[in-house]
Amino acid sequence: MKQAPSITMSTDRLGSLIAGRLSESCTNLDHDIAERLRVARQQAVARRKVAAFAPAVSTVSSVRSGRAGALQLGGQDEPGLWARLGAMLPLLALVAGLLAIYVVQNDNRASELAEVDAALLTDTLPTDAYTDPGFLQFLKTGDNAPQN
Repeated sequence: MKQAPSITMSTDRLGSLIAGRLSESCTNLDHDIAERLRVARQQAVARRKVAAFAPAVSTVSSVRSGRAGALQLGGQDEPGLWARLGAMLPLLALVAGLLAIYVVQNDNRASELAEVDAALLTDTLPTDAYTDPGFLQFLKTGDNAPQN
């Protein structure tokens, strides 16, 4: 796509005007500031020359027209292997997290049951205590000191 000659000429003219104004204001600067500006200008021109000779890289591989004339930017019709793997990564992280939560919850439940069993086996309790629904809460609070 070529630009119209009038746009290019007006851009060049604007650039020349800005360069002229900058050159006029440089006459009142200190020597060290002027030298730093000169070096910076040379570096910018060198970078510009390298960028001008570098091949142009297009980031959009295709433009398609969708429903109702909407333009869609896209590459291939089907996603590649890496795109599919990248899309599956959050799902795998979710599954791994859920499995870790499941394992930790099972370990916690097993340790709670082991504490209750140890308390039952080491303590002398009446048989009614085993059928009491509040017995587990009683063991958890640790309030099993004998009362007067």
